[in-house]
Amino acid sequence: MRAMLAGATRWAIAAATLVPATAHAQNTHILMISGLGGDPEYTESFHGWLSRFADAATEKYGVPAERIFYLGEDPDLDPTRIRARSTADNIRTAFADLASAMGPADELVVLLAGHGSFRDQTARFNIPGPDVTPEELGVLMAPMGDRRITFVNTASASGAFIEALSGPNRTIITATRSGRERNMTRFGLHFVDAFADDGADVNKDARVSMLEAFGYAMREVERQYEGDRQLLTEHAVLDDNGDGEGSREPGELEGDGVLASTIFLTSLGGAGADEAATEELRALYEEKAEIEAGIADLRRIKERMPLERYEDELEALLVDLALKNREIRAAGGGTERRGH
Repeated sequence: MRAMLAGATRWAIAAATLVPATAHAQNTHILMISGLGGDPEYTESFHGWLSRFADAATEKYGVPAERIFYLGEDPDLDPTRIRARSTADNIRTAFADLASAMGPADELVVLLAGHGSFRDQTARFNIPGPDVTPEELGVLMAPMGDRRITFVNTASASGAFIEALSGPNRTIITATRSGRERNMTRFGLHFVDAFADDGADVNKDARVSMLEAFGYAMREVERQYEGDRQLLTEHAVLDDNGDGEGSREPGELEGDGVLASTIFLTSLGGAGADEAATEELRALYEEKAEIEAGIADLRRIKERMPLERYEDELEALLVDLALKNREIRAAGGGTERRGH
């Protein structure tokens, strides 16, 4: 009973400290959920992945700790960080609180670490008590409206989540391409590494996009299986064009990957959390985000434009982006900068 009261108190305090976003700021909120480990080794591994992700979000990318919500199988593993146990009721409460706290331009990143199952054509993420299905999570995400949501399920049998959660302004990443890939996955470890380490920043702008993180994790998983001389039993996929079908080869130009290439952990409105960031750099990063959004918008209407006009406008925007990256590096925001 004492442990239950302690957990309830932590959740009440956490809910009371939700920080409403300012009217025009674009802030990133993160919801991390660790499911049932089934074994102490797995429980500790999942906790380690999510803790490392949270550390990278705050220390490297300036996401305030109060905007990171962690529901875990065992709150006693980290009483100061885990808000409550990862039960279905607490998951519902977390989504409801986030929907109330987020501003109109805010973005949400949901990261699941654990085991999944697929029975009777129904996928589930295994949590303490009744498991949660993708359809149930879709209902919880509906109040977010048209805000940009990145949903990453690193569990086994996670591919079946894509069809249920796919939609406009949503990037859905799963560790498997179907519910039938049921072996323990390695994707989550490398997805976290993409943000915690430096190898995933392909364009060297000191930020890691969701597309870069996906590509990095997928390559590292393949390399690990090859090194162990094992048959690849997990095939991660990404869907961000709303068609409900994941891709193994998303890209920045068209189809899956366009939206994911513009999503970062950086909170533009919350950049004040990074004491090293100057006003000049914050303005430059906001200008860069506007150019990237323009590129994404242009690619979405490509089929409705004459090809020559599309190529001319895309080239102009890409030149603007390259020049903006040069300005950012000149202002001290290159690969040495950690806040963005």
